[in-house]
Amino acid sequence: MEQAKYVRFEGTVRHARGHFPGIFVLANELAASGRLSGDQYRFWRSSNDWYDANYTNPTTVDARIYDPAVHPGAVAWFKASATHLIERVHGYQALLAAHGIACRRLESSNPGTIVYEDEDQIVVVPALPAHAELI
Repeated sequence: MEQAKYVRFEGTVRHARGHFPGIFVLANELAASGRLSGDQYRFWRSSNDWYDANYTNPTTVDARIYDPAVHPGAVAWFKASATHLIERVHGYQALLAAHGIACRRLESSNPGTIVYEDEDQIVVVPALPAHAELI
């Protein structure tokens, strides 16, 4: 069986715009809402700083990459080869679990139309399920 090329960590509840938010969005929302303990906040801040220093935020390359009018439903996926990034996600999973926020790991070799790519990740506009309708 072929190994999936991409990995995504996301919540299990849709956001207002209809997508499932990624693990970093969920953690950032907890921090912004003031719900983190002091230790959790220090973990979140230092981990976000580490990620900021070790991979590209696609919005620094294209400020409109997640704009729903330009790329509806766009979401980021790690490349499976970016193990140095993926292996650190467990801390975010534990943080979210401590607040009762469920997350899942997805794997795919074709998660949608790629609208951004670098050495560690892609941003895709997911394909609509066969039963979906555009209104």
